[in-house]
Amino acid sequence: MSTEAEATGPDSESRGLRLVVVLLVLTVVSGLIDAVSYLGLGRVFTANMTGNVVVLGFAAAGAPGFSVPHTLTSLASFVLGAVAGGRLSRRLGGGSRRRWARITLAVEAVFLGASSVVAFLAPDATATVYTLIAVTAFAMGLRNATVRRLGVPDLTTTVLTMTLTGLAADSRAAGGTGGRSPRRSASVAAMAAGAVLGAWLVVHHGLGIPLLVAAVAVAALAVSASGRE
Repeated sequence: MSTEAEATGPDSESRGLRLVVVLLVLTVVSGLIDAVSYLGLGRVFTANMTGNVVVLGFAAAGAPGFSVPHTLTSLASFVLGAVAGGRLSRRLGGGSRRRWARITLAVEAVFLGASSVVAFLAPDATATVYTLIAVTAFAMGLRNATVRRLGVPDLTTTVLTMTLTGLAADSRAAGGTGGRSPRRSASVAAMAAGAVLGAWLVVHHGLGIPLLVAAVAVAALAVSASGRE
């Protein structure tokens, strides 16, 4: 077997962390990112766009503490990131799943690292809030497009509504088998853990450190993810 074949064969795809583990860690990162954005950037979400649409409604109605420009910046940046992620997935999705996932994670890590640098160097600048919203939302859009194409059940990494619905509707109490309950429960727990960690870091250490933690975590996944579920 040639070296090239070895590099792209089944054995190569199986090396590293399974995608289930990778996506659970990314769910933790999502909770952390939304803690940063909601608590530190003016009550806006940059990972959870379901919540962001609701926040936009609050802001449009004039509810105090919410900003239409902040929310629109997040939504637009997320959509642009999803477009970029879709193009990247179509370019790389036909080859090695492992390579595709790692490249996307590496790009996300770069964006999160850049946002951390901005938060450290210019924490009080007027443009910092918009920069952090735009960069983190773009990174989350890029990731979500990739996660959608990967299609691992019950692990969207940013939205839990259908996960919680499935957890309840398919449970033994509802007459189901509860077959996917461990994965779904782990996803909910991961999001909560990320939110707790992110909130604690924002409250006690500002925005730079939680963004740096997120960047390092995603970078570690970029060098260790496999292509297997």
